[in-house]
Amino acid sequence: MNVFGKRLKHARQLAGLSQEQVGIQADLDPMSASTRMNRYELGKRAPDYELVERLAFVLKVPTAYFYTGNDEEAQLLLAFHKLSKSKRAQVMEFVSSLGR
Repeated sequence: MNVFGKRLKHARQLAGLSQEQVGIQADLDPMSASTRMNRYELGKRAPDYELVERLAFVLKVPTAYFYTGNDEEAQLLLAFHKLSKSKRAQVMEFVSSLGR
């Protein structure tokens, strides 16, 4: 399983959705949604970026989450994505202060 497939499966499981449900919500043809999602998760196929953005929207994760090979970065992306706008600003301020 490639990084994209691993992240996709994890995000789908966190959302509590089946492959078919995710595919249909991402506007895939209902007749092939499950098969296509299975192939993406197994790394046999790669979706185009537009579909990845739709999948991210459906699964409520940042698009970048699917592409990072580092598990810690992936967890940070998920945590940051869940924060409110004001909390994100606080995190960014803190991170900026670390480089000073």
